[in-house]
Amino acid sequence: MESTLKALREGESVLDLSPRSTVSGGVEDVYGEDRATEDQLVTPWSFSVASGYTLLRDPQYNKGLAFTEKERDAHYLRGLLPPTVVSQQLQEKQLMNNIRQYQVPLQKYMAMMELQETNERLFYKLLVDNVEELLPIVYTPTVGEACQKYGSIFKRPQGLYISLKEKGKILEVLKNWPERSIQVIVVTDGERILGLGDLGCQGMGIPVGKLALYTALGGLRPSACLPITIDVGTNNENLLNDECYIGLRQKRATGQEYSELLSEFMAAVKQNYGEKVLVQFEDFANHNAFELLAKYGTSHLVFNDDIQGTASVVLAGVVAALKLIGGTLADHTFLFLGAGEAGTGIAELIALEMSKQTKKPIEETRKKIWLVDSKGLIVGSRQNSLQHFKKPWAHDHEPVGTLLEAVKVIKPTVLIGSSGVGKTFTKEVIEAVSSINEKPLVMALSNPTSQSECTAEEAYQWSEGRAIFASGSPFDPFEYKGKVYYSGQANNAYIFPGFGLGLVISGAIRVHDDMLLAASEALAKLVAEEDYKKGLIYPPFSNIRTISANIAANVAAKAYELGLATRLPRPENLVKYAESCMYTPTYRNYR
Repeated sequence: MESTLKALREGESVLDLSPRSTVSGGVEDVYGEDRATEDQLVTPWSFSVASGYTLLRDPQYNKGLAFTEKERDAHYLRGLLPPTVVSQQLQEKQLMNNIRQYQVPLQKYMAMMELQETNERLFYKLLVDNVEELLPIVYTPTVGEACQKYGSIFKRPQGLYISLKEKGKILEVLKNWPERSIQVIVVTDGERILGLGDLGCQGMGIPVGKLALYTALGGLRPSACLPITIDVGTNNENLLNDECYIGLRQKRATGQEYSELLSEFMAAVKQNYGEKVLVQFEDFANHNAFELLAKYGTSHLVFNDDIQGTASVVLAGVVAALKLIGGTLADHTFLFLGAGEAGTGIAELIALEMSKQTKKPIEETRKKIWLVDSKGLIVGSRQNSLQHFKKPWAHDHEPVGTLLEAVKVIKPTVLIGSSGVGKTFTKEVIEAVSSINEKPLVMALSNPTSQSECTAEEAYQWSEGRAIFASGSPFDPFEYKGKVYYSGQANNAYIFPGFGLGLVISGAIRVHDDMLLAASEALAKLVAEEDYKKGLIYPPFSNIRTISANIAANVAAKAYELGLATRLPRPENLVKYAESCMYTPTYRNYR
């Protein structure tokens, strides 16, 4: 991946540490909340000490009926609450019962967002303790529907909106955000939300959801997370004509106007928050995603989850699957449907890992990987008409028009879908790949569920129960011929929270491909024997905080090894250090 981006940067590497940048900034736990043990008293600071009605309206400190008698006296809460004092555990039980009453996932999403805006710690307690049940609600697939309807369900802002109207004033806008110590920014321009296309300003649901997972799964403080939407307009006619649309009503800005706005934004972020703030680009269209990663990779701490996070989690699944399908990575032939930012990013990281294992040049290992786009198999004769990120995958071969034909001539052992188009792994395709392999690895990664290349049920039925299957969105267990099949979820949430935590705890100032490989290796090692027996190639999400701590430790270790870490001295035990830095959502006692 870095080799592709270096070509766009005219040979500049993230390890060169561009003279355009300097190490500065950093995040401190000013009030000592995270260093305090759970039984120590902390002060609920706002701009002054929050008390009374103000305290009940502050989601960071509100505890609802869990305020003790002593706290009610000390903070002028008498009469503002019913007399009963309840525990956080009882609150959690009551709320989960309420959420389970809703039949429509979007209603559950809205209930969770309402809770996040009123009682932050309770929101994260619910999410941490019920992660497998609530992850599909606050993240994919439900967040996709929420973005589509964001204008009509919008109640209060949950992040910063930076539009073309703010050009020349972006630094001032950043200073309007109440928190000063920001560690992670997730930013989108809404042009390619999941597999749903251009949702403009309504893409804000994605940064909000991603950062909720950074906290719940990776343990970053909520106050250190900032969701941002860059609004440059939308080309979605339905939204432009929708009276509930909340964004700029104009066609998308492109070219110099777009580039200047992003350039001002990136400069303002570094000026306001320092060198070590992580900027995660999310759901940008292909033509901007690679360019932004290449442009800012040597001067900022930047990460693109669609390109790098997806690649890392898929590589981890492939490496883990080798125990079930046999052979080494280099023994397998890969065929992708989809050659956008996700597909090419995954392909490049697999080739990089293969190169690392075999000691062969990456140009050689790429030849084991083939990609199919909307025009058919990517081959050498198409070289002149290809976008830059597709060119490394144009191998010598006769033109092939369809995926089914490509399966028959390439004979892949691993079939990966990142097309964003549903139902493209047809019965004929799955049967063809199953006729070539005893245990084909099939990964249908597109989100949301409606855009998945095939369902778990289809993959198992059409392969006669022989496929090892993983998907981007979750599928229920499926019984076929008396056997229950469990499908793995190649969910980026396995990687990015722990990856981000690793960057933060090491004080990393750049992202390097070796860090992505380190994250993949850590995740693959955590798949247990009982998971393999079920046909799973990912560990259960119920262990996600342990998973994130191990990934963070591996990533941090690689940052120290590469000389990209600034938090010195290096902690002796990085796993324990990562765990000690994690935010815990249990209530604190106020003095």
